[in-house]
Amino acid sequence: MLAKRIIPCLDIKDGRTVKGVNFVNLRDAGDPVELGQFYAEQGADELVFLDISATEEKRRTLAELVYHVAEKVDIPFTVGGGISSVDDVGMLLKNGADKVSINSSAVKNPDLINELVAKFGSQCIVVAIDAKQIGGEWKVHLVGGKVPTDLDLFEWAKEVEKRGAGEILFTSMNHDGTKNGFANEALAKLSDLVNIPIIASGGAGNMKHFADTFIDGKADAALAASVFHFKEIAIKDLKKELKQRGIPVRI
Repeated sequence: MLAKRIIPCLDIKDGRTVKGVNFVNLRDAGDPVELGQFYAEQGADELVFLDISATEEKRRTLAELVYHVAEKVDIPFTVGGGISSVDDVGMLLKNGADKVSINSSAVKNPDLINELVAKFGSQCIVVAIDAKQIGGEWKVHLVGGKVPTDLDLFEWAKEVEKRGAGEILFTSMNHDGTKNGFANEALAKLSDLVNIPIIASGGAGNMKHFADTFIDGKADAALAASVFHFKEIAIKDLKKELKQRGIPVRI
């Protein structure tokens, strides 16, 4: 079995790392460059850097900040937010990103996935899906969770894979920031549907939640923010705990 990955997420707004609950009520969580360097030193497997207001404000991700973060870390580094063209991706990869994450732009123009894969390869194209369970159905949301669509999470995941994406980053809006655990039922269904890695996001509150999402949710990686940013869980301790539970991780 491949090692499960632990991925801190740096949500960026106005040049600072922020964290909220259910995508709202944001509070400051520190400097992204310092945090990125800290997590790399603490044993994180990867980093995800999301400029959460880029799409909403119709502007590109903060490329200069990406450069400074990438300068300080030696682990794979994914960047997302406001990416809508081949040029955007080229700029970010040039500035030090290893992968890019697209979300709203992929839903609005699914052919973009194919274009990016053809130009840069599947290995660096991640499709992020923010979805909310409404009346028993998981519906995809856009623009940082602010715009609901009729698109079904599972149908969209299958299409994303078909178009060549290398990974899916699934965030449950119902679970985001609640610290009540990941959306393991939906994650397990996703894992059974597609053959590309699934990154679980939304709901991490304690070490058991990570173990549960790897076992019950069948996730390939688990992403979290506040539990790391506010020093509630240390990555080194988390990996020791997971290893003791028989879950393969890189120590």
